[in-house]
Amino acid sequence: MPGYVGALDQGTTSTRFMVFDHAGTPVAAHQLEHHQSYPRPGWVEHDPLEILDRAREAIAGALRAAGLAARDLAAVGITNQRETTVVWDRSTGRPVHPAIVWQDTRTDALVAALARDGGADRFRAATGLPLATYFAGPKARWILDEVPGARARAEAGELAFGTIDTWLAWNLTGGVDGGVHVTDVTNASRTMLMDLASLDWDDGLLRTIGVPRAMLPEIRPSSAVAGAAHGALEGVPIAGILGDQHAALLGQVCLDPGDAKNTYGTGCFLLLNTGTRIVPSTSGLLTTVAYRLGDAPAHYALEGSVAIAGALVQWLRDNLGLIRTAAEVEDLARTVDDNGGVWFVPAFSGLFAPHWRSDARGIIVGLTRYANRGHIARAALEATAWQTREVLDAMHADAGVELTSLRVDGGMVVDELLMQLQADVIGVPVVRPTVAETTALGAAYAAGLAVGFWASPDELRANWSADRTWIPAMAPADRERAYATWKRAVARTLDWVEPG
Repeated sequence: MPGYVGALDQGTTSTRFMVFDHAGTPVAAHQLEHHQSYPRPGWVEHDPLEILDRAREAIAGALRAAGLAARDLAAVGITNQRETTVVWDRSTGRPVHPAIVWQDTRTDALVAALARDGGADRFRAATGLPLATYFAGPKARWILDEVPGARARAEAGELAFGTIDTWLAWNLTGGVDGGVHVTDVTNASRTMLMDLASLDWDDGLLRTIGVPRAMLPEIRPSSAVAGAAHGALEGVPIAGILGDQHAALLGQVCLDPGDAKNTYGTGCFLLLNTGTRIVPSTSGLLTTVAYRLGDAPAHYALEGSVAIAGALVQWLRDNLGLIRTAAEVEDLARTVDDNGGVWFVPAFSGLFAPHWRSDARGIIVGLTRYANRGHIARAALEATAWQTREVLDAMHADAGVELTSLRVDGGMVVDELLMQLQADVIGVPVVRPTVAETTALGAAYAAGLAVGFWASPDELRANWSADRTWIPAMAPADRERAYATWKRAVARTLDWVEPG
């Protein structure tokens, strides 16, 4: 068998291809950014064709850097920004509209209309999800409503729907020349169109939300051969598909009930493995499919999704010019000993878990003449830590699990001040793995398991090791006092956007 597995990691701001060996060690990577489009306030779009081009360039670049060819890869996995929605013409392969990104809030009127009959939790029993602009099904409905002729063409089977994993898999396996139209259970669970128990599209949901079954992909396990790739990956099995946060859970080897990880990227996403048990949330979390390995029963998770984490650092850089590079935020935050009374709640797209308030907007409070650039930078880092604390509290309420540690990954974990702040505000150790690129690694693990490159999950457990651990240093009384202040700041973000 070939000695490597590849992973195509398509994220909100960039696309990369990574190659891993049997020990789960990265041997090559190539990464490229793509354009972010904001045509109106609250709207966020990507060009699916640009993303496809970047994916192909990243694949070729990583193979070239490692001196490898397609024949050296046993399999390839795909992981992707979830909920971002593409509708395209099956005969031409061209999108009928730009991709609507997960952060986009244009479906707020549709979501509000759906909630009038049954409330925000109308579909939660079947899907594990509250009604929110976050999810892919309403985004697809919006495209069908707004693009002339799209609905009739979708009902006739001429158009295809998919999240980014589906778009990439279809194109990489041939596109208009026999491309495989598939998704996996994790991505399907983020559409608001799949029943969590049956793991199939639900006809009642499809009718109510207004998405024709004829345009939907086939739902497959997360670890299973979908088809053979063309082009630079000619003949290599596409054998793993997972949404990015589910891939990170697998990459962190959180395979047992009670295992949890937090990924710090554009947003912040904390998943708790609940095993084969579907745990309904009454605390503002999502119930989602964690992964499904082949024919084994699906594992489920509770998830807390925070919309803005690393994106806040980008905002400080790009919109305010407070820093020149994202890495500078830590140095700037270290110029002060505390936040100087400044609190920053980045509700740029409303508040996600555990609040689910699309009417909220971002605020900076507690400003005085004493506050400076360093205090704002530190408050921005603290915002990510406190939002994570809110999610962990909700997980404890729903699942009754007391965490003994939190495994962390994603681009922000190189910020050691943030990791210490995180340990301080949650009161348990924070552990960074040796291989921090766990999203790509999880996709590689899913693909490798499907083709026997790794014989069992036990081999994945043997690969995991810790790089560094941060121990809480904040006194419990100080922690709870600061948390109460954070909650007061959050309350001030609410009811900013007027209905209608």
